[in-house]
Amino acid sequence: MNQKMGRLVRYILIVHRLSGHKKYVSGDDLISFLNLQMELRGYEVGIGLRTLQRDFKEIESMFEIEIENRRGKGYFISERNRNAEIRYEELLMNFDLLTSLNHTGDTTGFIIPEHHRPKGAESIPVLIHAIKNCRKVAFDYRLVRKDNRIISKCVKPHFLKESLGLWYLIALDEHHELRTYAVDRISRLEIGSESFVRSVSTDPNRLFKNSYGIWDDESVPVEEIELSYSPLDGYFLKSMPLHTSQEILVDNEEEFRIRVHLRITNDFVMALLARSHSLTVIKPMSLRRRINEIYRQGLRRNEV
Repeated sequence: MNQKMGRLVRYILIVHRLSGHKKYVSGDDLISFLNLQMELRGYEVGIGLRTLQRDFKEIESMFEIEIENRRGKGYFISERNRNAEIRYEELLMNFDLLTSLNHTGDTTGFIIPEHHRPKGAESIPVLIHAIKNCRKVAFDYRLVRKDNRIISKCVKPHFLKESLGLWYLIALDEHHELRTYAVDRISRLEIGSESFVRSVSTDPNRLFKNSYGIWDDESVPVEEIELSYSPLDGYFLKSMPLHTSQEILVDNEEEFRIRVHLRITNDFVMALLARSHSLTVIKPMSLRRRINEIYRQGLRRNEV
């Protein structure tokens, strides 16, 4: 592996670790974390205190982020340039995600890409490692719609999917059913010692084929949908289509009209509302009524 790339990845990991919810991180914990994460990314391990000290100086020089050690507590970020035009932590995390993907070899059978630039997290390379090696993973998962209740899960990871800037783990649960987990709600992630036989019946190219975003509820029928927009919105919808089934019916100086075939889920309705200032739902009428009711409720809430 390229040594310069390895050093930069270490810098990324250090900044991310010290930017977490714990203000102080002990030297032993930081070194252990770095060795594990570098191994998962395919780099050589053996990072020690001397290497750590050199990295701190380089991080300060390159990113204006100063790291200090408080005796009895550990390392912490003491100062950073708040006025910097570049948000280095965000830049570093995006770069970390890209390097993680680049160093995992052939991921075409595991990664389902989307249109938008992904937001990375330290869980991504861990999950890729588990997927490629068919190892079960255990984690705590936060149920946002159920008062943020935390549950423990042990699953067989199969795919990662990015949607609208967020990453999702697609895995077989204890009932052998395919489930989706938002990576940003995962904590205390661990790779288990138990391996599994990867299911070959699940085709990643067919997953979410009939859905917008991440939710593919088979109880919701696939429908033919016609939508009309202004020519300006049409310009953006041509560069980033609503769905892979998008078909242009009208494209002139007065109207841009498309047809798509997919399930009408909440995610899809929310996407329509993003361009609601020029949207006209031609069909189905059930979708037109649904959008109309959302407008009515919105008017009542925002009445002046």
